[in-house]
Amino acid sequence: MNLRVPGPTPLPPHVLAAMGRQMIDHRGPEFEAMFGQVVAWLKLFFETEQDLFVLTSSGTGGMEAALVNTLSPGDRVLAVNLGVFGKRFGTIAERYGMDVTWLNVTMGQAADPAALQALLAEKGPFDAVLITQNETSTGVTNPMEALCRVVREADPKPLLIVDAISGLGAIRMPQDALGIDVVVAGSQKAWMAPPGLAFISFNGRAWQAYEKARCPRFYFDLGSARRYGQRNQTPSTPNVPALYALHASLELMAQEGVQAVHDRHQRIGEYCRDLAVEAGLNLYAAEGVRSNTVTALTLPEGLDTKWMLDELRTRYGIVCASGRDPSVDMIRVGHMGYVSEQDLDEVFAAMRTLMAEMM
Repeated sequence: MNLRVPGPTPLPPHVLAAMGRQMIDHRGPEFEAMFGQVVAWLKLFFETEQDLFVLTSSGTGGMEAALVNTLSPGDRVLAVNLGVFGKRFGTIAERYGMDVTWLNVTMGQAADPAALQALLAEKGPFDAVLITQNETSTGVTNPMEALCRVVREADPKPLLIVDAISGLGAIRMPQDALGIDVVVAGSQKAWMAPPGLAFISFNGRAWQAYEKARCPRFYFDLGSARRYGQRNQTPSTPNVPALYALHASLELMAQEGVQAVHDRHQRIGEYCRDLAVEAGLNLYAAEGVRSNTVTALTLPEGLDTKWMLDELRTRYGIVCASGRDPSVDMIRVGHMGYVSEQDLDEVFAAMRTLMAEMM
């Protein structure tokens, strides 16, 4: 099978093999040594010297942890909404009783730093700003450097909390240099690891907010994660097989290097977009903000997207994703982590054949 959804992503053979190891004591020295290396390697790619924790949960659990450990019911939050996952972040905040103001962005576009600046000035002050680095549902990457600068310059300065689940590990976003207080990522995306782990990094401002936060928390209490993390452990039983796999994948990524991994994803992203255009498909995201981890496509008018996806799966063993918003007839092609040009060649060769049959 050629799995080309934007997560979970295919795993290298070495990573698959690592998952098959026998279990170990998660309170013992072997686990502690492995876990310490995992955290250190993750910090390389987060580009941070701050506290970083690995949670046994999906990325959405990491998003929830980011909010309940820094905010309280009634706090004012500005949520930047590019699509399904930007909307999800703000919705989690609403569920915990936070007062959410939305910066709604046209689908397929990135957030405009000037619009963010204007809303901060007009509706502020805010306790936190929520931004999605890479919106998987539309194939858009936000201009994080410019957006982070706007938040840093706001007076008073809100916490900056970033969902980097589908971007980090492929698209550089140096947390410390950009002044981001909380960053969330997830194992099933660019990290070449299975689902089931979320990563969250907290700086000093986030810890100050933690001391005042009044949302209920137990499993996602990062204060507890911090105490256990001092001895390279987790508060409750972790997903040990997923950690085996993550350790193996991060070792490969660290050997390749942070910039080299970024450059590889840029090349593969450009390669995917070129193939799509050559095949006669339409790129959904606006030029200049197209993601290097997932490409959103629309078919020429009159062609059947559902039929295309079904035929790719049944006839060719190629699994692409449909759109997440029912208002847009879309195909999404994931190209993060363990992916090659040959994988994409197979996808678009099949698409060209199927499009010819529909015409």
